[in-house]
Formats: sequence, C-alpha cells, structure tokens
Amino acid sequence: MEPTFVYDDDCGFCTWWADQFAKRTDLRIVGFTELTPELRERLPDDYEDCAHLVTDEAVYSCGAAVEQALIRTEIATGADPVVDFLRQFEDYERLRERAYRWAADRRDKLGLVVSKTPAARRRDDERHE
Repeated sequence: MEPTFVYDDDCGFCTWWADQFAKRTDLRIVGFTELTPELRERLPDDYEDCAHLVTDEAVYSCGAAVEQALIRTEIATGADPVVDFLRQFEDYERLRERAYRWAADRRDKLGLVVSKTPAARRRDDERHE
C-alpha cells in the first residue's frame, strides 16, 4: 500500500495541513469521505477522532501520524535522528499526543489562522454546479 495520510476532509484546518503534506511529500492524501473499504479496514474503530498515516507495516494515529508525515516532508530531511533522539525520553510520546490533542481540540480557532476550504465541501460544490 502506498503510504497514505487520512484526515478529516470536512475541516478547513485539517485540509490545510493535508494540502501541505500533499505539496511536500509523496504521501497519498485521503479524506474520511473518500475511504475505500480496504483502507477503512486498516483504521481503528474510532478513526474519526484524529488523523492517520497508513503504510504496509503500520498505522500511525493522531500525533504519531502527523510526526510521520512531517518526517516525510522535504523540509524535514534528516529529521529521523532528531525524532529517534526524542523517542528516548519517557515523556516524548505523551507530550506529542497532548500537543496533537491541543491543536485538534482548537481546530475552529486555529482555522482562523490557517485554513483551506474543506475538500468534502469543495467536492459537494462541484457536484451541484
């Protein structure tokens, strides 16, 4: 399976991030409204609670998904050793997930700073034209 970033395509803030990953990585980008049965089967039952990065080997969710996507960006070339170093610390994973949840819980406010028309809404608009 091609590495795939799965996100809430009804969220402008999430769509902005997915667009950044699309521009800066070779990840396939798929919104919740576009999930295939095969991809949906790989996701946790509560998949709509956060973003995911799906590879042949693993499914990364929430902060781990964003971490994996960021590592794959052209900007973060060479970031693997930094992340490996951070993972040595007991609190790193907890802090990463807390940071993700903080941002996810404030998507509406953060969307005032960075946002893009949600992909799901754009598709609906195109169908009605």
